[in-house]
Amino acid sequence: MKKILVLVMVLVAVSASTFAINPSDYKVFRSMNDKSTFTGLINYLEADKEQANYLKQVFSVTANELEAASKAGNDKLAENVLNYNLHNTKCILTEVQYKKYLSALNLSIYNEKQTLIALN
Repeated sequence: MKKILVLVMVLVAVSASTFAINPSDYKVFRSMNDKSTFTGLINYLEADKEQANYLKQVFSVTANELEAASKAGNDKLAENVLNYNLHNTKCILTEVQYKKYLSALNLSIYNEKQTLIALN
């Protein structure tokens, strides 16, 4: 039983690291400021109020800076903003919460890409 659990955890970790975040995937970060999305994410992560307040600030800064980078066409700045988001969420969340955050983020990016493929 322990071997199966370890195998599942390894698969989740590998799948989370397999999906690289592109600066072009910033639309996902913009949606994190949406009240229902944010509330759902906080509930999924089982974050406390303090963590939620910090995450709200990080998501707000991320969305604003990514919008500015997008308008300027600056991919390097967009990459730095994505790194800012990942670094700060890692500092705010516990290890388990951060893994859940990465899984949710990767799933959201994957679903967005699949939606775009289906529309084309």
